[in-house]
Amino acid sequence: MVGIELIKAPLFVPANRPERFAKAAASAADAIILDLEDAVGLDAKDEARANIRCDFTQKPVLVRINARGTPWHAADLDAVRTLSFAGIVLPKAEEETAEVCAALGDSLPLVALIETARGIAAARAIAAMNGVCRLAFGSIDYCADLGAAHDRAILIPARSELVLASRLAGKPGPIDGVTARLDDPAETRSDTEHARALGMTGKLCIHPKQVPEVLAGFAPSEREIAWAERVLAAGDGAVAVDGAMIDEPVRLRAHHILTAARPA
Repeated sequence: MVGIELIKAPLFVPANRPERFAKAAASAADAIILDLEDAVGLDAKDEARANIRCDFTQKPVLVRINARGTPWHAADLDAVRTLSFAGIVLPKAEEETAEVCAALGDSLPLVALIETARGIAAARAIAAMNGVCRLAFGSIDYCADLGAAHDRAILIPARSELVLASRLAGKPGPIDGVTARLDDPAETRSDTEHARALGMTGKLCIHPKQVPEVLAGFAPSEREIAWAERVLAAGDGAVAVDGAMIDEPVRLRAHHILTAARPA
């Protein structure tokens, strides 16, 4: 089973649609997120909570619970503690995330979904919390909170802050938010490659057909692999490869590329 720190393409499934659980697990997704939050209508929250389980797949199963301050949060926490989920996704994660970590104890690692200005401002503190295993970015909600356009250039500072916060806390690179458009695989691939270039290491998916594009977008290209092999074959010290100086930091990047290229 892939650990949460290695998940690249987790797929959301509405928890009030249990007939979709096995279908989602049969996709190429490396984890399933049963959603109790945005994908579930207000009148179906209790039904969705009653459906959550993890016995339909060997892949990691996480649950996105409802945010702190909602009428369903406490019941969600009680429910997730009764089953062996791989982790919990907390939406609208802000400074108070520590309280949720304490409520979950050591049994359930938490993915903190940063979706607000307060969340970005507290990202370094959140990433450093003991119960938080990884950050994720809810870019659409974040833009709604700021009243900003959902545009790559506008979001570079926020994405970069999550990458930096994760690195400072010694946590894996963050998981990027969803691509809302479902009928353009090239957009999903392009969004993924952009996230990877910034240092993110996963991307949330909302449809099975997005998963292959995300996995491909995070995989090193043949050109990158060939370059990394030439760099490491050149030996130690300061040497030239393809007309550029190569030293230890460049060799470290080459190691990372070849590690990412190995099958999981």
